[in-house]
Amino acid sequence: MATYEEIKEAMEELDDEALMDMANAIMDEGGADAQTCLKACQDGLAEVGARFESGEYFVGDLVFAGELMGEVMDVIKPALAGEGTEAVGKMILCTVKDDLHDIGKNIVRSMLEAGGMEVVDLGIDVPAQKIIEEAKKNDIKIIGLSGVLTLAVDSMKDTVKAFEEAGMRENVHIIVGGNPLTEDGCKYIGADAWAVLPQDTVRICTEWAVLGKR
Repeated sequence: MATYEEIKEAMEELDDEALMDMANAIMDEGGADAQTCLKACQDGLAEVGARFESGEYFVGDLVFAGELMGEVMDVIKPALAGEGTEAVGKMILCTVKDDLHDIGKNIVRSMLEAGGMEVVDLGIDVPAQKIIEEAKKNDIKIIGLSGVLTLAVDSMKDTVKAFEEAGMRENVHIIVGGNPLTEDGCKYIGADAWAVLPQDTVRICTEWAVLGKR
């Protein structure tokens, strides 16, 4: 049986073959160690993020790590569900209107899900009204807006304004992320937080889910 350290190291080193072999072996043996696998992968993914931040890993490595985490989750999820695992929270994630980029969003989604967050991914080029309707329908209070293009900043601002006009702004947390974002941009948009690194998004959203709104 694979150990925590072996699984963590495989994720850190992006050894997809070894990692998937270990995940499948856990399920073949009944899934009892699925939680250990999840924790090891989460910690390995955090190290991948740290290596990216230090310049040792590149964007392609980060994309691959996110995809790999998703593949592992697909394998072990039945065992986790069988243990009655509850999500730490629920949030909406999307790329805003007029932006079609989704690589960063997909990495963040994988890392959020690995951290126990239930993510409603609305996809790309998503108008404000669709986000509001989903938030209202399912009482979702954490909203993640992603974008790469400069014009995405204005789409994010329009989305925050739409929440205000709907009378829902005080009931939700809004985090924005992507290459154009800065602290000043976050203030311009009117969001509660901003992030460029996926691990920062996970940390902030998890804190919101646990602590609640304001």
